[in-house]
Amino acid sequence: MVSRSAMAVGPRGTGVGALLARAARKPALPYNPRVNYLNADLHCHSAVSDGTLAPEVLAARAHANAVELWALTDHDEVGGQQRAMDAARALGLPYLTGTEISVSFAGTTVHIVGLGFDPADAALLAGLEATRGGRRLRAQDMADDLARVGIKGAFEGALQYVGNPELISRTHFARHLVETGVCHDTHEVFRKFLVEGKPGFVPHRWASLGDAVRWITGAGGIAVIAHPGRYKFTPTEEYALFSEFKAHGGRGVEVVTGSHHAADYVKYADMALEFELLASRGSDFHGPGESYTDLGKLPMLSGRLSPVWEALDDKIRRP
Repeated sequence: MVSRSAMAVGPRGTGVGALLARAARKPALPYNPRVNYLNADLHCHSAVSDGTLAPEVLAARAHANAVELWALTDHDEVGGQQRAMDAARALGLPYLTGTEISVSFAGTTVHIVGLGFDPADAALLAGLEATRGGRRLRAQDMADDLARVGIKGAFEGALQYVGNPELISRTHFARHLVETGVCHDTHEVFRKFLVEGKPGFVPHRWASLGDAVRWITGAGGIAVIAHPGRYKFTPTEEYALFSEFKAHGGRGVEVVTGSHHAADYVKYADMALEFELLASRGSDFHGPGESYTDLGKLPMLSGRLSPVWEALDDKIRRP
């Protein structure tokens, strides 16, 4: 069976090749890594994990939105990296390898983005495979809990949206709940279901923070705390996250990202400076109509920060 998300490759009747050819007619912008106002988008997801678009379509969308440096960061997976790199190269779009690893910290799921690593690194691949391992069992438990409140067949429904069954997630359940009319949109889903204290929430024990950082750095990349403003940590817990992350060799934090507000930009710019971390920028785009921010449509980084792409200049795959 081919999932709906795997088929989401472009406008109706448009093949990926034609889409890329049309996008390539627009000249790529010159790349200059030494500026904070670079339109870098270093966090987004394809249908290889829980996004709705193919890697090639994301590349074309990034290019059309004037992104100057792009990374695909699928959850716990690097299976779309070669496709993303090939599509970016065809468009003249500079590219960084990426992934987003789920970790457990202080009883909360935290995401660590890896950038600029070798996607064939054996230890990284083994770690990602191990992290993916518990998703299917967790998904079945989520479906059982939804059935308890009268929502039947959620596991089978969620599978309709999964390109890779190893990566079934809350997002796929959310799409099913919207499609079947339980909720109006995915934002309503995450207010009523699938979060702590609501039906369908099942915690999962992910990788440790130290393991995730070591897999990324061991593969030659830089580890970045993703969207820190999303976690419901106390100030003490948040300080512990940043401190432990830095102690394990983590080097960056997302300051400007799709789920941050203006106050978060200031707060995490200050924390980047306090902990001497590099600053990253990424939309966390999953698909049209689902994400707060489109690819390449974020505010620029503050000029007082050190951008992560400066430290990754030699890892950028240029056309």
